[in-house]
Amino acid sequence: MYKAAEKRYDGVQVRHAGDTGLMLPPISLGLWRHFGSRDPLRERREVILKAFDKGVFHFDLANNYGNDGVDFGSTESLFGEIIKQDLGPYRNELVISSKAGYEIHDGPFGIGTSRKSLLQGIDDSLRRMNLDYVDIYYAHRYDDRTPIAETVKALDDIVRQGKALYVGVSNYEKPQLQEAIALFKELKTPFVLDQMSANMLKNEPEETGLLQVLQDAGAGLIAYGPLAEGLLSERYLQGIPDTVALHRTNKDLLDQGKEVLVQKLNDLNNVASQRGQTLSQLALAWLLKDPVVTSVIIGTTSVEHLEDNLKAAENLTFNGGEIAAIEGILAR
Repeated sequence: MYKAAEKRYDGVQVRHAGDTGLMLPPISLGLWRHFGSRDPLRERREVILKAFDKGVFHFDLANNYGNDGVDFGSTESLFGEIIKQDLGPYRNELVISSKAGYEIHDGPFGIGTSRKSLLQGIDDSLRRMNLDYVDIYYAHRYDDRTPIAETVKALDDIVRQGKALYVGVSNYEKPQLQEAIALFKELKTPFVLDQMSANMLKNEPEETGLLQVLQDAGAGLIAYGPLAEGLLSERYLQGIPDTVALHRTNKDLLDQGKEVLVQKLNDLNNVASQRGQTLSQLALAWLLKDPVVTSVIIGTTSVEHLEDNLKAAENLTFNGGEIAAIEGILAR
């Protein structure tokens, strides 16, 4: 039987980021899509506040989020309105993260992780969100035009300036991560997380050994896309339409054909039913069974879906038979 170590603090379920003191809820809310200036503030506010009421105290953003790249930064501005109107008094209970690295404005410093891009990026993010600091600040991607040492030093300086408490990287593969970790250790920077795409159908951090690198460094993984753009839900058990848009990290899931994937989803759904879970709850719990996985980031604009997903944390225990059955399905 495999059970990830869980802790509760004042009744709220938490997991530590590696060996550090930073705690996150097992399920975090990401505001990547549909939280921009074109979206209804009142409805998005309802989802965010319901998440907080349900013990989700970590909200994940980035400076380029907003209207699918049309209105960069507008997601941070929307969240900043909710900070100002509602969540400001609870700031000490929140973990708020943001990132910089993808395109945010015209010109050579509107993209990438150079020192200039990161330092001006954190200032702009704080202004939009009505914050004095973020809890976690990430280099959003590996930038092959900027030395990793420059990116690491800029993140270290952002912490020393009091604009972030911890730092992380996102979309760094194993060799880049290893180089960054070595530099963070030299500087004694509070590096805590690598944010990567991971789901039970395609778990590259596990397959490539990246999870082991993080464990050895005393850091954690935070997984985005844990439901593979909704594939790991009951929505596609009868078939996958051509209109489904997969993230670049998941496009090869259809290489064997849609019918093969649909059968796999149905078989996983049967295991979920036997556990008293939905397919989505099973998918989230499967990632969280690994203690190196600090949290999984869900993205939803529906209170109903939010509440359904959060129930995954009620059962993170897998017996040997369940593990064998799931691994057999995934290996096909």
